[in-house]
Amino acid sequence: MERRFFFITRVPDEPGSLEEAAAVITGCNGNINRVHYDRRIDPCTVFFEATAEEGMVERIVGGLRERGFLQASLPSPGFLRLAIHLPHRPGTLHEFLGHTSAAGANIAFADFDDSGGGEVRLVMAMTLEDRSAASQLLDRLKSRYRIEVLESVAGSDGLDDTVFYLRFAEELRSLLGGGEEAFLLRLLHDVNHIVQELERRGEDPRTVFSSILATGKTLRETSGEGFYADVQEIPLADDLLLACLQPPCGGNVFLLASPGHLLMVDTGYGIYHADLLQAFARLGPWDPADLSAVLVTHADADHCGGAGHFPVATRLSRAALGCIRAADRAFGSRSEGLILETVYTTLINLFSGFTPPSRVEVLGEPSGSRTGGFPVLARFTLGGHAFEVLEGLGGHTAGQVYLASRELGVLFTGDSLINLEGLTPERRSFNSLAVNLITSVNVDRELARRERAGLLALATAWDREARPSGRRCIICGGHGPVSVLEGDSLVSFGGGKRYLPGDTGPGR
Repeated sequence: MERRFFFITRVPDEPGSLEEAAAVITGCNGNINRVHYDRRIDPCTVFFEATAEEGMVERIVGGLRERGFLQASLPSPGFLRLAIHLPHRPGTLHEFLGHTSAAGANIAFADFDDSGGGEVRLVMAMTLEDRSAASQLLDRLKSRYRIEVLESVAGSDGLDDTVFYLRFAEELRSLLGGGEEAFLLRLLHDVNHIVQELERRGEDPRTVFSSILATGKTLRETSGEGFYADVQEIPLADDLLLACLQPPCGGNVFLLASPGHLLMVDTGYGIYHADLLQAFARLGPWDPADLSAVLVTHADADHCGGAGHFPVATRLSRAALGCIRAADRAFGSRSEGLILETVYTTLINLFSGFTPPSRVEVLGEPSGSRTGGFPVLARFTLGGHAFEVLEGLGGHTAGQVYLASRELGVLFTGDSLINLEGLTPERRSFNSLAVNLITSVNVDRELARRERAGLLALATAWDREARPSGRRCIICGGHGPVSVLEGDSLVSFGGGKRYLPGDTGPGR
C-alpha cells in the first residue's frame, strides 16, 4: 500500500548532491511528488514529498540517513567570529583549518596575511549547524591558540545562509515557546511549501519568511504589557449600550449591554483574552457574569480565537464550525485545501493562542426570508430590541454571518465591510502580513465584492430611514472604527479613547 510522506535533507553544496538524494528515492521505487531547493535561501536544504510502498519508506529514510543527508532534528545553529593569533611558520593556517573542518564548520569570512612577519592575526567567521558543536570547537581552539572572541556562540545575526532553515526554525521555536522536533519539522516543511507556491507567483521568498516571523513577534509584543485598545461607546437606545474595542492586531470585539444581559460579538485573538478581560473590568460598566452568549461572525482566529475561554455558548454558522474543525479558513469554498490557506491557518492559530469554542450552538438554516438580499438564519431580542442574523455569500470565508437590527439602525458586517481608512498605520501594517502570505484575505473575490455591495446598499437604505429622526445607520465592521456612511465612504462615528493596561477607574 502506497503512502505519501515528506522529509527534509541537508546535502553538500556541490555538484551531484541533489541527484544522489533523488537516486535514493527512485532506487526504492519511490515517486517524487514535490521538491523544492533554492540556493538563494539556503544552499544546503532540500525539501521532498514522495510516494512509496509502505515497506520502502523506511529504506528511503535509512538510505538518506546513511549518506548523512536526512534532517531528522533541528539543532540550534551556532556562529563564531574570532580573531586568532597564529604562529608565523609554514602550515599553521592548514593546521587551524583542520580543526574547523573536523567540527563541520562552514567558513563565511576569512582575513589572513602573513606578509608582516611575526605572529599573524587571522580573522574568521564561521557557521555550525549545532550550537553545542560551536562551543566545543571554541574550547578546542582556545587550548591551542590565543583567541579574541569577536562575536559569541549565541549570536544569530551573523549566521549565513548555509543554516538559514535551522535559524528560521529556531526563531519559530522561540515564538511558539518550544515544540517537539517532529512537529517543527512538519511545520518547516509546510512553510517551505507556501514559499514554493508564492515564488511561482513572483513573490520574494524573504518577504514570506519575514512576514511569518513578524506576525508571531507582533502578537507576542502587543499582549500583556504591550496591549492597548481603542474604545468607542455608543448608546443604541436608552437601555442598550454598544462598545467596540479594537485590539492592537486582528478583529474588533463588540459588546452589547442591556440591564442584566451581555452579548459579545467576536472575541479577538485568544492571546489577548486576559488583556481584554482586564480592559472590560476597568472600562465598565460590563459585568462578565452577565455574558449570556458569544456570536462569532466567522471562523478566522482574530474573530473566534478566544471563544473557548468563555463559559457560555458560542453561536456560529455550520459552515464556520466546519472551517474551525478542518483547520482551514477556506473550507467550504472554491479555495478549500489550497496550501496557502491551510498553512496560514495553522500558523496564525499557533501564534495567536487559538482557543476555539468548546460549547457551540449552530445557527439554523435559512428561514426563507431575506433582509437586504441576505438570508435570515435567526432572530432574537436583546433588551426588547429585535435582531436578525444574516447569512453571507461566502466571499471572505464560508459561513460568515452579519448581525443586524433595522429598529436600531445597526449592522455588524464582519470582514465584508470595514473602514480601511480608519485603521492606524500599525494595524494596517499587521493586516498586510496576511496578504503577503495568502495573497488575498477573501477566499472568493467575486462573492466578496457582491457581499460588500449588498451591505452598502442595505446600510444606505437604513441610513435614509434613520436620518429624519436625527439618527444614523451605524456600521460595525470587523476591523477599524464603528462608522457611518458619508457618500460612498465610511467615516468614524462618535469619539473614542485609548485604553492602556495602566489605566484605572471605569470609563477612564
